[in-house]
Amino acid sequence: MAKIAVELDRALSHRRKHGKPGQTTPRILARGDGWTVADVVCTAGPQDRPFEEQHDRYVIAVVLAGTFQHRSPLGRGLLTPGSLMLGNPGHSFQCGHEHGEGDRCMSFWYEPQYFEQLAVDAGVPRAPKGFRLSHLPALRQLSPLVAHTGVGATGSLDVSWEELGVILAARAMQLGGERWERPALPSNAEARITRAVRTIDRHPEAGLTLDALARDAGLSRYHFLRTFEQLTDVTPHQYVRRARLREAAMRLVAEPGTVLDIALDCGFGDVSNFNRAFRTEFGMSPRAYRAHIR
Repeated sequence: MAKIAVELDRALSHRRKHGKPGQTTPRILARGDGWTVADVVCTAGPQDRPFEEQHDRYVIAVVLAGTFQHRSPLGRGLLTPGSLMLGNPGHSFQCGHEHGEGDRCMSFWYEPQYFEQLAVDAGVPRAPKGFRLSHLPALRQLSPLVAHTGVGATGSLDVSWEELGVILAARAMQLGGERWERPALPSNAEARITRAVRTIDRHPEAGLTLDALARDAGLSRYHFLRTFEQLTDVTPHQYVRRARLREAAMRLVAEPGTVLDIALDCGFGDVSNFNRAFRTEFGMSPRAYRAHIR
């Protein structure tokens, strides 16, 4: 997602030039009665200590670029583009960048009464008690919402942030109601997989094979595949395809190029394969998606 990463790259360059410590900078995009949306760019890196804060509202942060480690009373995990960070009022949380610099998220903040009424309206009985997961991985069910959020972040489309926030909250409550138990991993596994994820997100169109990614991570094919899936909840192939499809969805809305050109630029070998994959991911054809979102 080249356009998504521009804002993050600019902030990181500024931090390096002036020798400043990493920091988190939120920019309010929209707010209403009970909700707020902010574009949050973080320039922290391995040289910075993990920061700890406390949520005063319900939070859903859509990760658009970069990676970070996240820990809260609900669990811990590696947050990657396409995933959602979840938070409940009163919960402390910690974010760290041990294995890479910076991230960019679109954060949706909900006042408790507003959010809990959404839970009732969405028919999620346990949601008023809050999320039971610290995050959601880059799931297929989230792809349309992540792509829509990304388009709004680039300014390529006049997004109704209130409507998007309502839909996002309902989907996150439906998907975030159960705990997932994760097996223990070696201490260096997160660093190796983070490097692979960042490589994919910088160049999703490249021919990134399992062998090349595993070799770069210093793992065998088997151990790389198993560890990648344990940390991201998808296989490397699924992650690459999902990253390419999100990029294509954003470009379909933001650019006038043909479906064929966008498919080829995003790493798909032929338009038929792209059309099938896009329909599976987003529930409609690329042309229908472009017309629907615009």
